[in-house]
Amino acid sequence: LPEDLSSRYGQSYVCCLSVRPPLFCFHLLLDSVYFRDGVRRIDFVLSYLMFFLQERRREFEANLEKAGLELETEDKSESDDRKTYYLKIHAPWEVLATYADVLKIKVPFKASDIPKAREVPLEWLTHPFRLPDNIMRPEPDYFTAPFDKSKVDFFLIDDKDTFFPPSTRNRIVYYILTRCPYYKEDRKEKDKTGINRLLNNGTYTSAYPLHDCKYWKKAQDMQCESERYHLYRYWARFLCFYKEQPLNLIKKYYGEKIGIYFAWLGFYTEMLFFAAVMGVICFVYGVLSYEDNITSKEICDLEIGGRIVMCPLCDKKCSYWKLNSTCLSSWQSHLFDNEGTVFFAIFMGIWVTLFLEFWKRRQARLEYEWDLVDFEEEQQQLQIRPEYELKCTGRRLNRITQEMEPYLPFPSKCARFCLSGATVLFWVMACIMGVIAYRLAVYAAFASVMKDSSTSKIQLVGSLITPQLATSVTASCINFVIILILNFLYEHVAIWITDMEIPKTHLEYENKLTMKMFMFQFVNYYSSCFYVAFFKGQFVGYPGNYTYMFGKWSKLRNEECAPGGCLIELTTQLLIVMAGKQMVGNVQEALLPLLRNWWGSRKGRSHPESTYSRWEQDHDLQNFSQFGLFYEYLEMVIQFGFITLFVASFPLAPLLALFNNILEVRVDAWKFTTQFRRPVAAKSRNIGAWEEILNVVAILSVVTNAFIMAFTSDMIPRLVYLYAYHPGSEATMRGYITNSLSLYNISQIPESNLPEAGENPSCYRDYRYPPGHEKQYTHNMQFWHILAAKLAFIIIMEHVVFVVKFFVAWLIPDVPTEVKARIKRERFLVQEYLHNYEVEKLKMQLSQSFCLSTETASLLPSTRTCQNKVI
Repeated sequence: LPEDLSSRYGQSYVCCLSVRPPLFCFHLLLDSVYFRDGVRRIDFVLSYLMFFLQERRREFEANLEKAGLELETEDKSESDDRKTYYLKIHAPWEVLATYADVLKIKVPFKASDIPKAREVPLEWLTHPFRLPDNIMRPEPDYFTAPFDKSKVDFFLIDDKDTFFPPSTRNRIVYYILTRCPYYKEDRKEKDKTGINRLLNNGTYTSAYPLHDCKYWKKAQDMQCESERYHLYRYWARFLCFYKEQPLNLIKKYYGEKIGIYFAWLGFYTEMLFFAAVMGVICFVYGVLSYEDNITSKEICDLEIGGRIVMCPLCDKKCSYWKLNSTCLSSWQSHLFDNEGTVFFAIFMGIWVTLFLEFWKRRQARLEYEWDLVDFEEEQQQLQIRPEYELKCTGRRLNRITQEMEPYLPFPSKCARFCLSGATVLFWVMACIMGVIAYRLAVYAAFASVMKDSSTSKIQLVGSLITPQLATSVTASCINFVIILILNFLYEHVAIWITDMEIPKTHLEYENKLTMKMFMFQFVNYYSSCFYVAFFKGQFVGYPGNYTYMFGKWSKLRNEECAPGGCLIELTTQLLIVMAGKQMVGNVQEALLPLLRNWWGSRKGRSHPESTYSRWEQDHDLQNFSQFGLFYEYLEMVIQFGFITLFVASFPLAPLLALFNNILEVRVDAWKFTTQFRRPVAAKSRNIGAWEEILNVVAILSVVTNAFIMAFTSDMIPRLVYLYAYHPGSEATMRGYITNSLSLYNISQIPESNLPEAGENPSCYRDYRYPPGHEKQYTHNMQFWHILAAKLAFIIIMEHVVFVVKFFVAWLIPDVPTEVKARIKRERFLVQEYLHNYEVEKLKMQLSQSFCLSTETASLLPSTRTCQNKVI
């Protein structure tokens, strides 16, 4: 009756009934996702332009109806532009039950009776960071089992309309949409399959599930959940930055794949706090020991560094310069290049191991709590990509399933792999050589602009802006701009290469795409840092015999490090690229979706809310593409590389990452809740290929930091001088600067290396015999002693860190003992309940059979009946 409907669904629904018959009436409450009779849920929406590819669309919709889906079409456009039409899709119980059985979706069959974990001592200290229990645990804990359509009475089905949650419903509908053909029955064109192709060719403009309500207020309809509102109130606002994340509610609303991402991001941010504290302590130590830096004092001293004139740093354009022109950079180097940096590098090697091991334990808990323990095998077997089925015409027998399945022949697979590998290698090498060539070319240009014939004036200019500093800063800035430009290109190249390999499953496709994109971005972001850390200043030669990149004809002479080493330049490079990436990334993530949504919905918001339907509101939001989560992971993994691979050069990197991630969690939450359409729910038991990438980066970070401390830093030469080459009987650093410089007879420098004008100095940074010695200009014994000390330091540091890493990894099990016990206990109980169910079902069948035979026997003679009873 209308009064009953009014009390249950609201006055707008009753008004709608007065206009149209109930069967075809839409429920127009803005915060509802029901339609027709007010009970059926809109599980998916497709938008399209009416007069475009109508024939193809009709075939597709006809096949959807044959698959069992119910469609709601429109007589006229409801959109504000009067051009866009919306097709609402509803999955009835029969369809949901059938595909839940096919996909082996786990559903509850009994309330869990396993006791929860005991409270942690001093748990009251965490109360300010806690959220309400109904938000943290939006649903009770159940025993679950894969759905079986033949055992419907085994599961806890109170209401078939609400038994499958919205995330499961839209996942099932999307599974059907991706496999539904759009050809006629008499024309079997296998390539005409799936909603993705229809979106690409313009048949449909978008496909998306609906949000459950507005994010800024609860739904008026009691039948409509307000999970989006709760997520915005308790999670997406920045004022909640100190609160825990409602991971269970995120998983329920967005699916396990997005839930795992936010769980990982939150855990990573928590662990960064300890690394940031230790980095600040290391930096404070450098500041407090500032006045004890004798090396910098000698460089800045007018009587020492002011009288030492150095050889030109480039050919022709570079003039002679005085050593004290690097006074400022030497003081800056000491802030990060001190004894505390060694301790911090070792600490970060252990920290990264603890981070990965503790994350495995956290991930194992989530797998158990979210019923993902046995999911990966099902996903590998069931979710074959439609593109793989279409492109692979060959068939062979699967030994496991004993079914014929498509496969790619080995020669074709090998050829595709070689071509993709060659393409990746070409892009990687081109990017590396481009960075090096730019730095060498621009250095000479800056040296020419800043050149002054009077060496007395270079002291004033060089102390503020030296060619080295100008090259480093501009190269870092330009490199960062190029990174942003190449991101678009790299995405298309990586997708093209991955498609060329034709991965079999969605998981395999994501993993291959992840590896290729990370390789591109790894080179893109880190190539300049690797160059400064390990190549700059290592292959310079000496006056009269300099080394050139690409040969002497290129006139690109290899760069030299400053007298204090290249560490401060590596710090500058890392700071600019890392901080710039974080700033631009946060502005881009927050501002661009907001502006796009404002522009797309500017007309709709000028009209009354009664004409701005839920599907149109969501249509005006940004689409969450299949690469949306991929870029979120990529951003954080690139940051992880910055704070591990080169952390020895910049101990404050974890602190910058911590501040960024506190903001990143809330920005991502705000985007998902307010600016993006609701993503299709997807399952994932872990972070996929990113876990292997993190492991590789963690191992590589130990090696890179050891090499940075040995070759980029000036610590080892100082220690060798302090303990082996210091003058007098007392160990002191006095005289180190003079000892680290070599003399050269300027008259022997070739004319091509001489500056256009200048004085005649005779110093350069190296350990070589002076002119007139029988081994002039060759490396002296101190050079070999320093090299031996560097190699020894690398071996000792790597072995110490690796031994501790492997011991910690062995000591900490990947799966907590409690979780292992709970998994075994739950599996045992599930098997027991299933066994009891089968026994009870068999008893009931036998009882019904016995009753039937008794009824039949009563119609026969009494003697025969007795015989039956005796039998």
